[in-house]
This record gives sequence, C-alpha cells and structure tokens, in this order.
Amino acid sequence: MKNFVMLILGIVIGALGMYFYCCQPTNELTITAPKGLISPDQAKTLDQAYNERYRLISDSLVKREGGDNRSSWYGLDEVRNYLNYAENKAKERGYTMDGVRIYLGAHPPENGLAGYTTMFFVPTGKPNKASASMFNFSMQSNGGDIPGGEGLDYGNHGYPPDANYPQ
Repeated sequence: MKNFVMLILGIVIGALGMYFYCCQPTNELTITAPKGLISPDQAKTLDQAYNERYRLISDSLVKREGGDNRSSWYGLDEVRNYLNYAENKAKERGYTMDGVRIYLGAHPPENGLAGYTTMFFVPTGKPNKASASMFNFSMQSNGGDIPGGEGLDYGNHGYPPDANYPQ
C-alpha cells in the first residue's frame, strides 16, 4: 500500500511539474523581420532617385501650389481593417488572398486643377481550385490581382504634398 501511495504521489507531482513547465501560455510573440526591409539610408537613396521623374511630371503636368503628391499615409487601423475586409471578400469570391499590390495613380482633375498622384492597394490572390494531384508543382509564388477586388485609396498626402523622405 505504501508503494502505491508513493506511485500516485509521484504521478501527481510529475503531472504538476509538466504543467508548469510546458503548458503555461506565453504572451511573447516571435517577431521576425519581413523580406524586403530597407534602411533609412536606402529609403533616402530611392527617394532622391525619384526626384528627376517627379520634377518631369510635376513641372509638365501638375501645376498647383505645393506641387504634386509624393507620398500617401494610411493609419494602422485603416490598413488592418482593409486587409481583413479584403481577405473576407476574396474568400467570398473563391480566392485565397496572398498579398496586396500597390499601384501609382492620379485623381481626376477638379476645378481646373490636375488631380494629385496617389498610391492605392489592390488585393492579390489565387483562385481556390480543387486539385486531383497530391503534390503542388506550381512555381508561381504569388497571385494576380483578384478580379472585382476593392482597392484602398484616399490616404493622406505629405505636408507639403511634394515633401521628400523623411517627413
């Protein structure tokens, strides 16, 4: 009987030890750097390399005080909400959303003034298709624009609109 009590006690202590060692929830998120990160110096180089194109467009097409837009700003909540919305809409359309593509565009002229340049997001993904194969031999790493997918625009422009990086 004494050995049986010791066995039960050993099992209980072992189970408690394993619970506290393995099963405690952690609030730590593993944060990894995404592909494509650039340094602030690289961002400045890209921004400066765009100057000639910007002047060509702005001087010849967009005649307005403050110049044309060089950047768009979107709030974190706005972007997160958009990504959730677009992903749900993609599922409804039979697609798996795998990213967003950012396009350059321009708003139409208003009151005789050329519209500002803008950047807008469009969801990308792949159609959900049943496949008879056990193996996926697809070499394409990302999908195309989702047909009918709603984009996100109307971010805030720079201050002033023609301001270079960093603002």
